[in-house]
Amino acid sequence: MLNITATADKTSNDKVSVTLTVAAADVDAAIDSAYKEIAKKYAFQGFRRGRAPRPVINGIVGKDAVLAQATEELLEQAQPFMLDELDIVAIDKPKFAEDANPVEEHKDYTVSAEISIPPVCELDTYDAPSITMPPETATDAEIEQQIEQFITYSTRLVDVDDPKAVVDEKSGVVCNVEDVENATPYVGTDRHFNLGIGYLPQGLVQGFVGMKVGDTKEISWTMGEGDDAITVKLNATLNKIQKEVVPELNDEFAKNSMGYDTVAELKAALKDEIEKDKQTSLPSLKEDRLVIEVGKHLTIDKVPEVYENQVFQEIGNEFLNQLQRQGTSLDQFLASRGLQFDQFLSDLHSQANDRARQSLALNAIARHFNLEATQDDVIEEFKNAGKDDVDAAISEFKAAGQLPAIRESIRRAKAVKWLVDNAKVEIVDEIAEARAAAAKESKKSDKKATKKSTKKDETKSTRSTKSTTKKAAAKKTKSASEKKAEANKDEQ
Repeated sequence: MLNITATADKTSNDKVSVTLTVAAADVDAAIDSAYKEIAKKYAFQGFRRGRAPRPVINGIVGKDAVLAQATEELLEQAQPFMLDELDIVAIDKPKFAEDANPVEEHKDYTVSAEISIPPVCELDTYDAPSITMPPETATDAEIEQQIEQFITYSTRLVDVDDPKAVVDEKSGVVCNVEDVENATPYVGTDRHFNLGIGYLPQGLVQGFVGMKVGDTKEISWTMGEGDDAITVKLNATLNKIQKEVVPELNDEFAKNSMGYDTVAELKAALKDEIEKDKQTSLPSLKEDRLVIEVGKHLTIDKVPEVYENQVFQEIGNEFLNQLQRQGTSLDQFLASRGLQFDQFLSDLHSQANDRARQSLALNAIARHFNLEATQDDVIEEFKNAGKDDVDAAISEFKAAGQLPAIRESIRRAKAVKWLVDNAKVEIVDEIAEARAAAAKESKKSDKKATKKSTKKDETKSTRSTKSTTKKAAAKKTKSASEKKAEANKDEQ
């Protein structure tokens, strides 16, 4: 452990200027280490490897080069202790003064550095936010939604035999796909696409709508926005159209598919399961919603790019580790979702921006309410992490410069607890509301379609009436002329 002192002065909202001093004893140790490493690395004539004395090394390698190496190694060792001393969570490597002098034997070493840190931000209000939450008990709408999901799992796709059938937005299709531009994830023979599942690109879905078996069509759509936008093109030959066969909800379905004798028993079991799940999921959901809400009150316009990039790296690593645990590669994930890599990165950057803002908002709450991370809090954190030797674990984290991040995490956790304890919560049956809104929207769409169809029929009827009237008028005029002609003939 190095003997250091460090002082910091804030030079801007996201940078601090640091003066670091390392004790002479540690400087001498670093110089000694540099000489030993050079003696082992190079073969000096007349000496066994690792045995060359300092004068020989100075004469061949140069004392300045040795001191430069010792300086570099000393600063590398000092960085984590400096961050811990100042309790700073750096978002980039400290930048030491380029014109700094090298270390000298038997003397303390002092150097200046600049460290990038998360910006200190404020909220436009420190009042506890208001959110809505689902009830702790299972609602009828939640049970119905679960049952609908089970029915969806049991829904089958069967081939449509009608040669006049056309693809609609809920059809399944079997087709041969050739790549034209950026369509590699979709290419293949007898590829199956269920157009009603929801996560396929709408451009692809709409491209299939209206096709008949045997049709070949170039389908294209745009993914992403602005500079990140790319065009996807493919040639699709339709081999089969499929339709969903949805099982009926009855006692037979409950018994054969779910293992319950009746639908009533199935619903009762689902009610218990939903409520048990809520016991563990609702506290986390409440925290998540509060953090999202408080992030909206951050007064900073734009998160510094270096901080967003750090959060981006964290999210990216978390996601890749999750895929690895699931035994899935990134390419497989993108192909299954129909995503391009650029679009995936864009989404990840958006998530990073949101999380960065939320983290800064929690920092603001912790600072505003003086929520500190005590040494007892740190010890408890390591105990909760299951560390057998807490003191050894803390020393290890300190040597790696990771204790400031632990303290920051504790302060943020206290900020979240403050939000949970003080938030205003309205209980809402959200599933019921969402289903009602969807039904209303569906009814509205049906009404528009009916109105459009009626208007079309009325227009067609009007045209037909006008045409009939015109023909009748023409026929009537012709009849009068004929009568007049016949009268003239009689007079003659």
